[in-house]
Amino acid sequence: MPNAAYTLKEPKVRSTSIVFASPHSGRDYPASFLTRSLLDKRTIRSSEDAFVDELFTAAPRFGAPLLLAGVPRAYVDLNRSAEELDPALIQGITKSGHNPRVASGLGVIPRVVANGRAIYSGKLSWSEVEVRLNDYWHPYHACLQRLLNESHQQFGEAVLIDCHSMPHEAIASIARSAVRKPEVVLGDRFGASANAEVVDRIEEAFQHAGFNVVRNTPFAGAYIAQAYGRPSRRQHVVQIEIDRALYMDEKRVLPRKDFPEFRQKLTDVIAEITQIGQARLPMAAE
Repeated sequence: MPNAAYTLKEPKVRSTSIVFASPHSGRDYPASFLTRSLLDKRTIRSSEDAFVDELFTAAPRFGAPLLLAGVPRAYVDLNRSAEELDPALIQGITKSGHNPRVASGLGVIPRVVANGRAIYSGKLSWSEVEVRLNDYWHPYHACLQRLLNESHQQFGEAVLIDCHSMPHEAIASIARSAVRKPEVVLGDRFGASANAEVVDRIEEAFQHAGFNVVRNTPFAGAYIAQAYGRPSRRQHVVQIEIDRALYMDEKRVLPRKDFPEFRQKLTDVIAEITQIGQARLPMAAE
């Protein structure tokens, strides 16, 4: 289902409570945006979860919908609250409390990309920001909520797999050189966004495929995990961060030659994760 804000790939038959979504893999950069930006196109893509949409493309084959962002993160960040507005970027916005994401330039309309590189030379008007939110942010989140509601109605629960990638340098600095570095980080906001049973099963799926997995460090989950994770209501969100160096050349923003093999490895993980939603169906139907 095409939409300016998102692409929704649905299975022929919905057979699992699992929903996959990728809010940061959009790469359709408006020409007017690129013209206005201080950055070249390769640099501006440094915040993008490049090719994550392709890594998880098999999800519908296993009965799960796949929701993909239609807009780049540098243009509108769908993993931020619509209220996370940056007064240093947007005209007429006044500072209200301290939000570390906004303060660092990573609000819902980002002021910077990776490593703090400024996107614009001046401020944006509120009317321009409002158009971006209405055209992209609100439709994406309306679709995401609908998918979770459908899982609840059909299976009695919903499990959102929030799919992301992380710069290799983000995890290279947290592991001792003598220890195998993390390849996948699962974020459940330290248990606040998903039940331990759900996270355990997802971790096992990655481990069975040979990945080294850690939890919540350095990424515990951002707005989507916080806003949608309600384990007491049988709505779980687990954020997945995959080391980009495993499947792409980060500097050139190109897939590695062995990308198809890596994607197949992820497909095996997807197949196992979707079984979680199938296995829990009898309990949900009681």
